[in-house]
Amino acid sequence: MGKRTVVWSHRANIKLFEILDFYTKRNKSTSYSRKLYEKLREGVSLLVKQPEIGIKTDLESIRGLIVDEYILFYEIMPDKIIIHIVLDCRQNPNDLIIK
Repeated sequence: MGKRTVVWSHRANIKLFEILDFYTKRNKSTSYSRKLYEKLREGVSLLVKQPEIGIKTDLESIRGLIVDEYILFYEIMPDKIIIHIVLDCRQNPNDLIIK
């Protein structure tokens, strides 16, 4: 099997942007946002190598990869890994809708 590609859903992209933008505005610097983005990127790279590394969820095909205070909820497909949402663990989990 070839290498899987990573696809970020529209919602995951928006949430990631919101998180990075929040820290940029709060800190008046992009330094932390860049570090956080790099950590998330490293987590995604790990998923490509070992897609089943994330924890299983109540949804059969969805797994979650913990990166610092964030969870990347993703789905493994034969040819790709779909990242559905990025959740800040400090937020209300009742607000989470994965699909």
